[in-house]
Amino acid sequence: MVSGTMDCRRTLDRLKGTICKRFLLFTIWFSTFENAVYLKVVAEQYHLPTHHELVKTPSTGLFQPIQISPSVIPHYPSPSEPTSPLYPTFPKIYKPVLTGNCPVNFSAMSDIIERTALDCSQPLAPFVGNVICCPQFGSLLHIFQGYHSTISDKLVFQEAVANDCFSDIISILASKGANSSISQLCSVKPSNLTGGSCPVKDVKSFEKLANTSQLLDACSTVDPLKECCRPVCQSAIADAALQLSGHASARDSKDTVGGTVNVDILYDCKGVINSWLSRKLSADTANTAFRMLSSCKVNKVCPLEFKHPFEVVKQCRNTAAPSPSCCSSLNSYISGVQKQMLITNKQAIICSTIFASMLQKSGVMTDLYELCDVDLKDFSLQVTAFGQQGCLLRSLPADVVFDNVTGYSFTCDLNDNIGAPWPSSSSMSSFSLCAPEMSLPALPMSKNSGSYGYHRGWELIIPVFSVFLISAVLY
Repeated sequence: MVSGTMDCRRTLDRLKGTICKRFLLFTIWFSTFENAVYLKVVAEQYHLPTHHELVKTPSTGLFQPIQISPSVIPHYPSPSEPTSPLYPTFPKIYKPVLTGNCPVNFSAMSDIIERTALDCSQPLAPFVGNVICCPQFGSLLHIFQGYHSTISDKLVFQEAVANDCFSDIISILASKGANSSISQLCSVKPSNLTGGSCPVKDVKSFEKLANTSQLLDACSTVDPLKECCRPVCQSAIADAALQLSGHASARDSKDTVGGTVNVDILYDCKGVINSWLSRKLSADTANTAFRMLSSCKVNKVCPLEFKHPFEVVKQCRNTAAPSPSCCSSLNSYISGVQKQMLITNKQAIICSTIFASMLQKSGVMTDLYELCDVDLKDFSLQVTAFGQQGCLLRSLPADVVFDNVTGYSFTCDLNDNIGAPWPSSSSMSSFSLCAPEMSLPALPMSKNSGSYGYHRGWELIIPVFSVFLISAVLY
């Protein structure tokens, strides 16, 4: 019996695309990862922890995600990094200077403003902007418009008022510790508050044209497990946007080309629809819905930039066995990519596949990820905990947390060494995270699993004590 079990495990190690391996990737997609570890890092102004407390293994065998405080930077730099250390700082809180021309009571939105200021905190915003900061900032603007509509009966702002209100929002967020460059980081302008080219901008006209009951039924509760692949709220918003934009088409045939509604009008009308939803839903409900819709969007695209890997191609084109020069070149390339930002587990799957496809198109056909031990977490911003450890964020909406003990922190997920997927071909045409069957190559088992199966890998990552971001990413 034991011999048969061992033979089965050895067979699983050799074969690609087995059911077990496919199930491993399946668990990543659904983002409810329980197998992780919990750790906290105390953010102290000029002190690093000297005592490491071993994380206790839960009796159930299931672990929670790890919580990392990136505000603590080591006093000792990496040999290849600048020598001047960056010490943790807590942004100053001050009273903002407002224009006085925005007709909105900001104190009535204090909770959502506080949440946005935390999610876009300085200096984290550039590294969590794509997944945490920008989705929350966009949600704030929708809720801000909706709140204004309850006192004005208008779903958007006039241009001059939009400029003043947008300026006040940025000033208030910055006064609470947020990054003052949020608008540039998230590519958002005051015009986002005006409704743009959407022809319907007041409540009465909106409710006459749109199927409001369908919108409320679809978006009052957004299912985090189904919405991204079988959209309900998104479909209702798209239908309503067509109804509103059709009102413009009837008045101006120039807005249609070959029977297709202008894309800009659809986009602007979706913003008006979100404003109306914010008017009808509670702030918490609306924020949850908008964040989930943003999560569906950002997890479909890799946010990383990949320059052409000329040196990797040169060193690895004809490699079929472990090669120090090839792996060194590959690791050097990836180390530059991983400094860009934190990404989610789903984004990591897409990013690693895109990069592998680039290599394949350049003639590198060997699975370099397996050859050089490249993991999914290697494509995200790195932290140090007795060596390099990557942090992948959950694909579901996440937030930055602050308290007087831990400082600023965020939750990492999937911190086991899951190998990056190497696609079967360089074509991305069939790539989908929502396919009923796996369209990606199966992932290998954890490299730490060895002959003990999957559980052994988790045991090896339990003794993690403290985590610090590499200071280089902040320079």
